[in-house]
Amino acid sequence: MMITRKYVQTLRSGAGLKWKRLFLVLTLGLMMSACKTEPKQAPLPAEARVLAFGDSLTYGAGVLPEESYPAQLQALIQRQVVNGGVSGELSGDGLRRLPIWLDEYEPKMLILCHGANDLLRSLSEEKAAENVRAMVKMARDRGIDVVLIAVPKFGLMRAPPTFYEDIARDFDIPVERYVLNDIVRNSALRSDSVHPNAEGYRLIAQALVKRLQVSGALQ
Repeated sequence: MMITRKYVQTLRSGAGLKWKRLFLVLTLGLMMSACKTEPKQAPLPAEARVLAFGDSLTYGAGVLPEESYPAQLQALIQRQVVNGGVSGELSGDGLRRLPIWLDEYEPKMLILCHGANDLLRSLSEEKAAENVRAMVKMARDRGIDVVLIAVPKFGLMRAPPTFYEDIARDFDIPVERYVLNDIVRNSALRSDSVHPNAEGYRLIAQALVKRLQVSGALQ
């Protein structure tokens, strides 16, 4: 087969067209991603009560009570933040405990950080997802706004399981994806292998403030 200059130009033209199409698809994808809006929430009144609910990451293991993330968040947002953390709690126990706390404190917002102990003990990830989803649904059914904190896996692969993103998308609620992942990767921000120190908890509180500002809960 004789390869002519016209044949080469045809090949080049076809390849160029494919690359142009690929570039257009990628550009449109980035534009759509950029245009995607974050979930919106009603502004938190000054008298609103926030319930921070979870396990030792919420309780503030490793630091003084005033250094836990709920205490530091309360100082930043000037709203009452109730610390509903119980060290060592599994997500199934949290699901059974949550309605009691919702009844007692009647929060305007729930900040949910759960599933860490399920992941630490290599329990069923599917069951943890089911329990976290049920807690979110319980709050939303009561008209309570929810912010979800994604917990990373505590192993070689320290990224959060995908179920946090799935739940946040399904309920159209904000999810803080990064802060705990960053903390567990940095020994200077931890009091032990899994728990933040005071500076780490401060970063959680600050990340939540930014998330609440983006959602409109904080003006």
